[in-house]
Amino acid sequence: MKRLCILMFFCLSTAWAETPDSPYLKQAQAGDSRAQFYLADTLFSAGEYQQAEDWAAKSAAQGDADALALLAQLKIHNPATADYQQAKSLAEQAVQRGSKTGEVTLARLLVNTQAGKPDYPAAIKLLESASQDLESDSAVDAQMFLGLLYANGVGIAQDDEQATFWFKRSSALSRTGYAEYWAGMLFLNGEKGFIAANKQRALQWLNLSCTEGFDTGCEEFEAISNGG
Repeated sequence: MKRLCILMFFCLSTAWAETPDSPYLKQAQAGDSRAQFYLADTLFSAGEYQQAEDWAAKSAAQGDADALALLAQLKIHNPATADYQQAKSLAEQAVQRGSKTGEVTLARLLVNTQAGKPDYPAAIKLLESASQDLESDSAVDAQMFLGLLYANGVGIAQDDEQATFWFKRSSALSRTGYAEYWAGMLFLNGEKGFIAANKQRALQWLNLSCTEGFDTGCEEFEAISNGG
């Protein structure tokens, strides 16, 4: 699964990523654009953002659409230095070249006021498209984000039934209860330009996550309920 907003990362150390034992490094150094993207993606998961950007840029220069989407994500990963306009341009290029990850990333930008005037219909259309490709990790992200849009009720009518529908579809492809947990944590912390912090909404979705058997959802629900 790719990096859209605190998703489940498969974090590997930089040492692993940069040693000759890496399954991508030698091919990436030899100029294989897809290997360069995979290496950049691994480095991004490990928090090595500058190295990730360097490899993603090399891959994107050779036309890799997913590398463009990753570059877009890199441009906004740090709120203090985020460049939403450049990220939006990169995501649009990724979508034009057929990246499903790009569709999710662009949708995320289209509903954030920091990237310009929100366009919810366009975002929903992109997410519905990405959600159909069940062989791609992007479908999990797209379905989760669709659920969040309906749960948030900004730009579109709040609809918890629709939110639950999309969260359950996403969880069926990943881990039961995770999508609701993710939504709960976003409501708890908020996100500038997109979602306002709302403790009650956070508790609602964390409780559902717990009910569905996601242990971390139970832990967060209990901590917040007890004043944590």
